[in-house]
Amino acid sequence: MSGKLHSLSRKQEKRKPAVSSVSCEEDKRFLASLDEFIEHEKQYLGCPAEGPHELRYMVYRAAFNEVIGRAPSCRRVLLLIKAEYDHAIQELKRREDDARATRRREAAAATHARSLEICETRAAQLRDRISVLQTETAELQESSRRTFWGDLGSWVSGLPAARPEDLDRYLQDLQTRRTALLDRKSLSVPLEVHSRLEAELQEVQRRRDRLRADNVRLRLLHERLTFVSDGFRRWTDGGQAVPLEELLASMMKSISSELLHGVSGASERLLLCRFLQLFGSGRYREAALHAARTPGGILRNPDVMEMFAGVRSPAGVAPPLLLFFQALLVTTATGHRMSTALSLQGVRCALQHGRLQLAVHAVTQDKVSFTEDLGDVLSEHAQKDVGGADLCLALATVVYEACGRTRKAAVSMCRRGLVHNAAELLRRSADLTAGTKDYMWVLRRSPSLPLFQVLSDHSRGCSAILPVGVACRALLADPDHQQVALQLLDGFLSAEVLESVVLQDSGSTVDVWDTVASLCSGLGRADLSRAVRAVLLDQEGTRVLSPDPEGARLTQHIFM
Repeated sequence: MSGKLHSLSRKQEKRKPAVSSVSCEEDKRFLASLDEFIEHEKQYLGCPAEGPHELRYMVYRAAFNEVIGRAPSCRRVLLLIKAEYDHAIQELKRREDDARATRRREAAAATHARSLEICETRAAQLRDRISVLQTETAELQESSRRTFWGDLGSWVSGLPAARPEDLDRYLQDLQTRRTALLDRKSLSVPLEVHSRLEAELQEVQRRRDRLRADNVRLRLLHERLTFVSDGFRRWTDGGQAVPLEELLASMMKSISSELLHGVSGASERLLLCRFLQLFGSGRYREAALHAARTPGGILRNPDVMEMFAGVRSPAGVAPPLLLFFQALLVTTATGHRMSTALSLQGVRCALQHGRLQLAVHAVTQDKVSFTEDLGDVLSEHAQKDVGGADLCLALATVVYEACGRTRKAAVSMCRRGLVHNAAELLRRSADLTAGTKDYMWVLRRSPSLPLFQVLSDHSRGCSAILPVGVACRALLADPDHQQVALQLLDGFLSAEVLESVVLQDSGSTVDVWDTVASLCSGLGRADLSRAVRAVLLDQEGTRVLSPDPEGARLTQHIFM
């Protein structure tokens, strides 16, 4: 029935009023107004022209309600028709909703299946990629291993693959280092053991001090009893000539004087005990000051310094030996010198630990003994410390001059560039008895052209300190100093003063200059050789003994 109503409604849409043949005029007006109402509502609601639609259903339901209200005689039948029609429409809507929901579920299921398929495909791709990466990783590890063993010879010096015996030597070297490290480890103990041993050591030291004090007291008592016993023995053997009262009085006086002497020795022992207590407890700064301030300098000796030198200090902490030397400098007045051993070891320690100012204070304030060994220590340190070389050489010069080592003082001056001062020192020194030998010693220790020029200078109206010919012959014969002599001769030749130098060199004989010419020729300097021989041949009274110009020999009376 609902299907018939639906088809009827569609027929009414396609054609205009369906009851146009009704004869009743009133019904015609009703139907016309009903048609107008339907058209107006459809246009107002925007219903589509064809096809079932919810809005069209609402319009026709309202029109059907008007028809029911217009025909009261058929009202019941029309209501039943309308109810059945509404039920059919609702059922169609429900089915349509169910179909729409079903389609949504099917679409969702299809989408889920597609997503699952995509995920499975991606998982398969990732598994393939992981397999490829694992293969590449294994290949890289194998390549790295081959490279490691191939380059092992370059990592370890002297370890090519063709010489496996080098690996044995390298293994032996590693075992040696391991043994050294184990030996070093065996010298150390844990902190707990160190603390326990330190406590035991302090207890033993306290017991030693008590026993030492008891020993001093018992020794004094033994000396007094021995003195009394000897006095009574002599009194008995002498026939008791002196009354016992006088004997006892004299013994008491003697014991009193001996007691004073014992107290002095005991005070020294107390000072020593105090020093050992401070030193044993690790209070090295206090121990150093205590030893430096002891009256009479009983602890200012090399033995105490050796005790400080035997203690190793942690990195960044001043060593005990340096503290002791500093305490000695503080407690020593200006002009009061320490012993030679203390001076030498203290200055060496200060230089080793970069405390050059302590060495400067010790030397300038005249608090150390000036010895040749002390000057050597300062000179050796100047070769290691470039920044403080000039200051160390200046201190070495002071020390050498004070102890009468003029040659070494001149060498120190030359190393500082003070060649004129060194030459003047050599000129006025009275302790150089060997003459040219001493000058050559200085020149060999500090070979430089300026020093050679100053020593061989005769332009100020006085003879040269060092004969030029003798010096050149000695230097040319020494492979380490040949360049200095050649530079000096080149300077004479370029300045055109070679002839005057040779003629005024009264300290060198003809044979000396002839030897110089031969040495120059042997060194490939034929120009110098010819120049020297030309000067000699130009002099009156010369003659050539050999047709070879390089082997010419001159008579001895050229400079006579």
